Amino acid sequence: MSRFHRRTVLFGAAASLASPLIAQANPWGAVADRARALEQCHALVVRQSGAEVVSQVFRGPALGRAVPVKSVSKTIVAALTGAALDRGEIASLQSTLGEVAPGLIPSGADPRVAGITVENLVTMQTGLERTSGGNYGGWVSSRNWVANALGRPFVAEPGGPMLYSTGSFHVLGAVLTEVSGRSLLDLTRSRLGQPLGIEIPAWTRDPQGFYLGGNEMALTLDGMARFGEMYRMGGQFNGVQVLSADWVARSLEPRTRSQFSGLSYGYGWFLGQADGVGYALARGYGGQVICTVPALEMTLALTSNPNLPARSGGHFGDIMRLIESDVIPVARSQLA
Repeated sequence: MSRFHRRTVLFGAAASLASPLIAQANPWGAVADRARALEQCHALVVRQSGAEVVSQVFRGPALGRAVPVKSVSKTIVAALTGAALDRGEIASLQSTLGEVAPGLIPSGADPRVAGITVENLVTMQTGLERTSGGNYGGWVSSRNWVANALGRPFVAEPGGPMLYSTGSFHVLGAVLTEVSGRSLLDLTRSRLGQPLGIEIPAWTRDPQGFYLGGNEMALTLDGMARFGEMYRMGGQFNGVQVLSADWVARSLEPRTRSQFSGLSYGYGWFLGQADGVGYALARGYGGQVICTVPALEMTLALTSNPNLPARSGGHFGDIMRLIESDVIPVARSQLA
């Protein structure tokens, strides 16, 4: 079992640091009130010890409607990478593009592209120029998204700093299609949707027919929570082992660090600590969030306006304060 999953807190010793919300008669109701006060926040679900303790829509779509989860899609593609490893479709995370999907490498690409590993892709450490940020529009306007991503110049060596890039996950999604012979949509529905009991709507495909890896998937808030709960429980859901416990444990170990948020990053999950416990975070543009805290038996799913930015100095910072200063202390108090 990874260090992330071990309980690292002494509940009594930390009680003096608890949030003022804990003293309220209904602390989870107070958490919901804090979330409602965030103008961009649409809805919130919190589950603890398997029970739903918050489920509220503040504004925006109804609770059961699938909504864009933006880059939470990257965490889903990372999970599918684990599923491919579990099935032997990829030998190891050190397998290279040249070994698993040489046909994806464009002619004239830098020779180092063939040596990019599956792990480099899932941690966004390919070293290639990013396709996100200001480069995103030009990338999705190109004739071949995989070739465009892999044909970009190296700005670092593979395995170097984390360079946040949807292109890395799109290439990874194409690799999963190549090694399995099945579309990313089919893989998502069969390997995650069916065992978790959630519907996966079809989403954008590139000019070659590859489903976009790393953006534009849609889930209901309940679907987001189920996905987070599966990771919290070591890859299990309703008694079914959806992903191996080994993959989940490895996913929640720090591998690199985001230059933007400062959070560590595992395999598709941002990783942080607050109030003495570790948490894992899937994050999408606008403030789409799944947060799981195994030590406190808690998972949160939160959706926001997908058309407005959510930066660390704005709405995303507000979400992080909600999680770290309100949700985690209340979750701790309920297990004390």
